[in-house]
Amino acid sequence: MSSDRREERVTINKEFESFDQFIQEYVTNISRSGAFIRTDHPLPVGTEVNLRFTVIMDDIESIEGLGRVVRVEANPPGMGVVFLELSKYSAQLIEKLLIVAPPGKPEP
Repeated sequence: MSSDRREERVTINKEFESFDQFIQEYVTNISRSGAFIRTDHPLPVGTEVNLRFTVIMDDIESIEGLGRVVRVEANPPGMGVVFLELSKYSAQLIEKLLIVAPPGKPEP
């Protein structure tokens, strides 16, 4: 028997009509290193996730990469995900989104 089950990953794939909808409805505190994903069903800490967020800006843009759940919160409900790997394009897109994002107090 093989014990490779620990490598199982969950895929998070969500589409948004606008960057504002993406921030307001799903992801808060996005940064270069990770994001807080609002959800009523957070995954356990340590879970690796394949991330794919499609956001309509000037064009349809996708942020894709690999992340790991590092914390779970009850209020607001959700999970903190650190980016383990992002494509170069996705990293550049996050930089662009951070410039466009409404001002807030990012977490350290």
